[in-house]
Amino acid sequence: MTVLYILALTSNGLLLLVITVDVRLHVPMYLLLGQLSLMDLLLTSVVTPKALMDFLHKENTISFGGCALQMFLELTLGGAEDLLLAFMAYDRYVAICHPLNYTIFMRPRVCWFMVASSWILAFLSALGYTVYTMHYPFCKARKIKHLFCEILPLLKLACADTSRYEHMVYVMGVTFLIPPLVAIVASYTLILFTVLHMPSKEGRKKALVTCSSHLTVVGLYYGAATFVYVLPSSFHNPKQDNVISAFYTIVTPALNPLIYSLRNKEVMGALRRVLGKYVPQHTLPFR
Repeated sequence: MTVLYILALTSNGLLLLVITVDVRLHVPMYLLLGQLSLMDLLLTSVVTPKALMDFLHKENTISFGGCALQMFLELTLGGAEDLLLAFMAYDRYVAICHPLNYTIFMRPRVCWFMVASSWILAFLSALGYTVYTMHYPFCKARKIKHLFCEILPLLKLACADTSRYEHMVYVMGVTFLIPPLVAIVASYTLILFTVLHMPSKEGRKKALVTCSSHLTVVGLYYGAATFVYVLPSSFHNPKQDNVISAFYTIVTPALNPLIYSLRNKEVMGALRRVLGKYVPQHTLPFR
């Protein structure tokens, strides 16, 4: 867990630095990628440090306010990433299917609207979930059998009937996750048709490399999120939920920047330029 957290901090931090510093990456695709790295860095920082401290000190305690804050932040960042991935798919669709109109459809105002929409909608959704979840009286054994504070594990501690709310969480989970996923699938279906008709072999290869990176990230995120928020509670058990939650809050944030950067020549070139600018060069020996 420690190694993955350090990897997530380092890789996302480097990707953010490169995208911010290198002017060649000041384009919509990398603006959205920078936001994804920021979300991943914050998401893993909401969960991992607390889990590591609990493991080292053998305490495993959290205050009521701390639990509410952790749940709110996790839901905000997870929801924002869900929406951002759909906007990133739209960006690739416009770039590949309508390249001549790319600067019009993806002008700076539109890009920042996408970013702001992701954060604001996720914030409002998380606020509603957190306030309503934490209003229940918790009178059972106050032991959360989960890696961090999340809705369904907390509801198991409530002394009131939560069946209606659990059903609402399921419906809202489907509503929040499925439309962006449908938009992503539709975007990449159209992209695939366009790529297959490209006359240039090099153009096809570049488009497929870029899109395969995004689809890998989408698969990692939506696979875990669908299991947690879309599958009915009868399919859940504490051990499985812990593994899946750890995957999308710890493992995925560490892998995402590697998936996007290792096969991306523009990012790797920018990384070399930035490191060459900020890392001191070895002094040449005197003759």
